Amino acid sequence: MLEITSIKNGLVIDHIEAGMGVKIFNYLHLDKTDYRVALIINAESKNLGKKDIIKIEKDNCEDIDYTVLGLLSPSITINEVKDERIVRKVRPELPEKVENILICNNPRCITVDEKYVPHSFILMDREKGTYRCEYCDHITKLSEV
Repeated sequence: MLEITSIKNGLVIDHIEAGMGVKIFNYLHLDKTDYRVALIINAESKNLGKKDIIKIEKDNCEDIDYTVLGLLSPSITINEVKDERIVRKVRPELPEKVENILICNNPRCITVDEKYVPHSFILMDREKGTYRCEYCDHITKLSEV
């Protein structure tokens, strides 16, 4: 069995949907950091079957946007660790409005031709994870991203 030791200070991003860990790793630019990071792919999970986990050993993690992490993987939990103890557990909510994270797939949307126009979406249904493009009303499901 694979064992990754605990971290002293930082974050443990847990319950990431299997396969999304690499996307989150890339989104956070963790390949360009000088601190220790562990990416665990396809770990066993009682609830999800398989899951990904990211451990970040860093004293200050305030620059990480938890809301975006919840958008990329809605089942995610974030454990803040201080002195090898979990001091706070966060389950991010889906944001009401998202800019330049989701991309509109409607070929007739203004954002396709006009690159200066930001991709802007409004949350339609929290449980279904659906967002509506502010410009063309195209519906995007997070499960399809």
